[in-house]
Amino acid sequence: MAKGDRKRALRGRAGRMQGGRGSGRASAGQVRLWGRHAVEAALKNPDRSHRKLWATREGIDSLDGDLPPGFPVEYADVQDLARLVARDAPHQGLVLECAPLDDVHMEDVLTSEPTGPLVFLDQVTDPHNVGAVLRSAAAFDACAIVTQDRHAPPESGVVAKSASGALEIVPWVRVVNLARALESAAEAGYWRIGLAGEAEATLAEALPAGPVALVLGAEGEGMRQNIAAHCDALARLPIGERMESLNVSNAAAIALYAIAVR
Repeated sequence: MAKGDRKRALRGRAGRMQGGRGSGRASAGQVRLWGRHAVEAALKNPDRSHRKLWATREGIDSLDGDLPPGFPVEYADVQDLARLVARDAPHQGLVLECAPLDDVHMEDVLTSEPTGPLVFLDQVTDPHNVGAVLRSAAAFDACAIVTQDRHAPPESGVVAKSASGALEIVPWVRVVNLARALESAAEAGYWRIGLAGEAEATLAEALPAGPVALVLGAEGEGMRQNIAAHCDALARLPIGERMESLNVSNAAAIALYAIAVR
């Protein structure tokens, strides 16, 4: 079937949407994603189970590749789609409801030969920041990000939109005890470097030749004392005195670049 014919065959019922909440919350057990990059990456991810796509015709046309025959699509206008997502969320004509990704376990990441860095986030709760860190992790070939299950945002449309497709690429490990996960990383051969503005050494001075586990704390509070104690070294980014600190996602991007080019 030709691309144009396939899209005509997928014509759904337009008008007022079913399931619209204006909160971005999906049906029970599902997650709702929006925006072209996030939706396109999820559609291409074979590990995703998709329930339904709401879209404008322009949104469908923006996707790279065709939807499978019979894929559940409901066409609607921009105003209708806005009812399905968080307030003022830039959905770009695409809203996808799908099953959350399967859990990724720490041992699954560590059993592979360590190559790219691991990124540990200590109580970083802003979904925009976590999504941006995922995006940088994908750009610089990090093998996973690791968060504490109770002090990190859930998988969501906000995380996915900020990650710009990286949510489908970078494994996200959720652990009960972040300190124990750092111990496991050390046993697997990772050198644990915590970013701290008060550290004497710069990141360039602290980087080893081997695999790195990069540890970042939340803005303001920074790393907890117990997490800092589980690092092999603390290091700072050499930023100017006029700025006290960087946003955690910006710091992650700079540090991952430094690791990539050492």
